[in-house]
Amino acid sequence: MSNFKNLERLLEKYVEDGLPGCGIQICQKGETLYENYFGWADKENNVKLNSRHLFRQASLTKVAMYTTAMMLYEQGKFLMSDPLYEYFPEWKNSKKAIRCADGGYRVVPTQNPITIKNIFNMTVGLPYHMLLGADAPTQHPTSTAMARAMKELEARPHYTLREQIEKMAEIPLAFEPGSHHLYGFSSELTAGLLEAICGKPAEVVIKEMLFDPLEMNTSANFLIDDMEERLVQNYYLKPGKKLSDNDALYIPNDEISVKSVGKLGTVSGFARVITNCNDYSHLMQMLANGGKYKNEQIMGRATIDLIRTNTLTPTQIEKDFSNDYLAGYGYGYGMRTLMDQYAGAHNGALGAFGWTGGSGTWAEADPSRGISIVYMHNLQPNLELYHHLRMRAAAYGCL
Repeated sequence: MSNFKNLERLLEKYVEDGLPGCGIQICQKGETLYENYFGWADKENNVKLNSRHLFRQASLTKVAMYTTAMMLYEQGKFLMSDPLYEYFPEWKNSKKAIRCADGGYRVVPTQNPITIKNIFNMTVGLPYHMLLGADAPTQHPTSTAMARAMKELEARPHYTLREQIEKMAEIPLAFEPGSHHLYGFSSELTAGLLEAICGKPAEVVIKEMLFDPLEMNTSANFLIDDMEERLVQNYYLKPGKKLSDNDALYIPNDEISVKSVGKLGTVSGFARVITNCNDYSHLMQMLANGGKYKNEQIMGRATIDLIRTNTLTPTQIEKDFSNDYLAGYGYGYGMRTLMDQYAGAHNGALGAFGWTGGSGTWAEADPSRGISIVYMHNLQPNLELYHHLRMRAAAYGCL
């Protein structure tokens, strides 16, 4: 029997040091080994966090979305080599920005079309709207065009995912497709692929294909039933403050904290998942145990192995996918995969895979032992380097 005292002490300290609340669930081969919740769902109103509370998943949505996409892949709905323009015709004549000798940029046609593989392993060349590297003497044309396009979209009362994808087709890519890894808009393109193939909103596709058969009854990309009442507060850390400061946290009074959640069709673009540790453990356990949930085969074991196969070159890992948080990992189809335990100081098993959410969520599946770990808090910035890597070390150490 595993002993989780070290993990419990660590998560208790997180809350003592100012984290509003956090939850964790660790499972192996269909059984829960440890589940616990610490702190508050709503600190101001003294609402203690419990297993029924729901968390905003932000980018941890990718585990569900890319799993659903790979279920379609193993049904023969598309090939990784398919050009993206077969699904979005406006993307046929893609262009890229290249650096000139004088330090500026010019826009030229790409040599190759964007493929489905490129949107699955984030080698398209479209970031979210941000600057591309501090070494650029001017703002990168890809980044500035993304920011301009998003400003136009966000000025509308509402925009659809398809409208967003159409708008982004006008933007020059940051590089030749497949040549670099760059985190960003590939997720929206993948969500759009689900819609194009299935003829319904991506949020509905994920729920029908994944959440329903996995009995994830309080998981969705949109608010259903009593989900809104069960959402934890979305806390923000004041700039320049530490969590231990008495006045460190605040809840925005504007739309910042709520713009990513809503009813089906009310959230612009692609809505992210809302769920809890228990529900998401159903998904991570399925991935950790060869595609099976209870007695049903949800997807193929070999397809899961493909998801967690590194797709990046050594140079891409070194230059595009390397920092203290990602150390030791490569990148498969929508998820990171552990390649080097020493480089990442990772005490889990090679081939463990998963992802992180910008609000503080983290999940990983280890198919070699049938283990899954799901950890959640909601705080922005999420201070992931501090919280997630310590939690990971303690959780695997307890096992």
